[in-house]
Amino acid sequence: MAEPTAQVRENETTDPGHRKVLDAAVSGISGQERPGQVEMADAIAAALDSGRHLLVQAGTGTGKSLGYLAPSLIKLVEGSATRIVVATATLALQSQLADNDIPAALEAVKKVSGKQPRHAVLKGRTNYACLYRARSGGADDQAALFGVDDLASTLPSAGTAEPESALGAEVLRLREWIEEEHDRTGLADRDGAPSHSERAWQQVSIPVRECLGVQRCPYGDSCFVERSRDVARAADLIVTNHALLAINAMHGETALPEHDAVIIDEAHELVSRVTGAASAELSPQAIERVGRRAAGYLEDEVALDLLESADTLRAALDESPLERIEDADSPLGLACATVRVAARRAVSDLTSGGEKTDPEQRQAAAAVKEIFDIAERMAGMSQYDVIWVTERERTGREACVAPLSVSGLMRSSIFGARTVVLTSATLRLGGDFGPVAASVGLRPEERDDSVPSGDGDTEGENPDGPQPWRGLDVGSPFDYPRQGILYIATDLPPPGRDGMADATLAEIAELVWAAGGRTLGLFSSRRAAEAAATYVRKQLPKQTILCQGDAQLTELKRRFVAEEESSLFGTLSLWQGVDVPGSTCIQVIIDRIPFPRPDDPLLLARQRSVAEAGGNGFMAVAATHAALLLAQGTGRLIRRISDRGLVAILDPRLATARYGSFLRASLPSFWPTRDREVAVQALRRLTTPPGTA
Repeated sequence: MAEPTAQVRENETTDPGHRKVLDAAVSGISGQERPGQVEMADAIAAALDSGRHLLVQAGTGTGKSLGYLAPSLIKLVEGSATRIVVATATLALQSQLADNDIPAALEAVKKVSGKQPRHAVLKGRTNYACLYRARSGGADDQAALFGVDDLASTLPSAGTAEPESALGAEVLRLREWIEEEHDRTGLADRDGAPSHSERAWQQVSIPVRECLGVQRCPYGDSCFVERSRDVARAADLIVTNHALLAINAMHGETALPEHDAVIIDEAHELVSRVTGAASAELSPQAIERVGRRAAGYLEDEVALDLLESADTLRAALDESPLERIEDADSPLGLACATVRVAARRAVSDLTSGGEKTDPEQRQAAAAVKEIFDIAERMAGMSQYDVIWVTERERTGREACVAPLSVSGLMRSSIFGARTVVLTSATLRLGGDFGPVAASVGLRPEERDDSVPSGDGDTEGENPDGPQPWRGLDVGSPFDYPRQGILYIATDLPPPGRDGMADATLAEIAELVWAAGGRTLGLFSSRRAAEAAATYVRKQLPKQTILCQGDAQLTELKRRFVAEEESSLFGTLSLWQGVDVPGSTCIQVIIDRIPFPRPDDPLLLARQRSVAEAGGNGFMAVAATHAALLLAQGTGRLIRRISDRGLVAILDPRLATARYGSFLRASLPSFWPTRDREVAVQALRRLTTPPGTA
């Protein structure tokens, strides 16, 4: 008998239930069937059946959320999965899922099956208010936290009517809101709080280490965090974030309820978010704040040693170069050892009372314990960590530590425990899934792109065994060659370290003129964005050029959307998450290939590690980093089927360097040109009404 084709096997093994749910969900939002969305849903259904991991690239406009919700929910209804977690990188997508996509998908699955799974959103501890912190006030604690001796006087205490500062007023509003939510919903989530600053929120929330625990806290029975966990444990579908997924992996799977599968959306951000969750900083100011907070519970000598260790660290940081430190006997290594000794002694004294210890003292002990843990990690100078010194404009020097790689952690604790689906519009870098797969711990030899059999085998659920995976690109509903142009400015000089060349600035002004504004400028640095904005404003005084730093970014984005002929110039925070469809944005300008800073200690260490293992460190780290950002940046142009426009990359290396083909293969398939006049005339046609040329 002839071997059945992949399509026949797919039709035989794909449960039609998820397609019915998808059809119902799309109809429910008055949408249209999209082939890429259907292909994605089929592949995820097959992955959940087989246990084989899936990396699925789905371009903007595919409808990724319903593409993975439909197969997930039908598996939950059928009982082939007991709980599935969806993890996102951004709160914006979390909100979109909770407010729009999940309700639509739940209605659809109920219509198809008569059943409706339960869902919950679960966030990290500091996203929820703490009743103990809010009700006790903890003014001394707050003063120590911020290093402001008179902060207590700015906060309202029992029996006082009015706070004495803007911060105090914010805290009062938050406390009132917390009591209202306690009585109304039993859950005070920061997203629903009245407008407030980060400092104000810190007065009513608590870090995980300082939590007294349900048994010891006088308000344990009403704890918002425990309430959110109870809701999650009762749910079939949980929406969370990459950071909490990482914490769950690092701490023995204690942060999330047990689950059978994970769908990781915005997966291009995963490595960065996991790295962030596994990183830490140590500064003299942090030690001093914690030391002052703990001093009232310590013997004078112990408190003095802890505070003096901050001076030791400050001196070592001033003496150290702003780069990676690898020698345990270096000034930084020895200073961290000093901090470790002082913090260990303070923790011992603070916890000597056992169960009788005062709650405020317990929290102080937890804060000192965190200092101890970070200092011990830095003093150890592990080969698996990168320790370096950095300098911040406002707070001065501090020591940082991050894992050299997170691929092993993800392989064993995320992929090794259950079926994982990664999805994003940018997973194929250089035209291949290999770079992203390697970054999360999946190996090239484990790749198997055949359609899974769906026989129920759990191919990937073995922490120590092979992790089979499949890569699938379902394309995009956009016709990129007809909707967009990629202009590479090969006539310009390569970018240097001394700022943008005059010719580059002149080119930016000409392109903005040709587009009649309507330009999103993505720059490699704040200085470059400001220089370009200054130049274009001078050359085109009638144009509105908004520049990051002129106002809050949310206000600048609002104006860019509202004022059709305006332009917005900015840096990294604009490369992702800006969604401006239509004629407001018909041009994206990128000043240079966004390679990481050449002196970035973590990325340099990762490049060296790859090279020492026999690989190409530049391509594996720097070029992959640049490819991801370029793909995200160029993706800002076409957001709807009706959009038209041009991406201008003002870095000739994209066309001339050996790595250029790798980078170009990561971008949407726009129609390419290197001719400035072609680019200018194309923009002029887009902005000139028919019959008025």
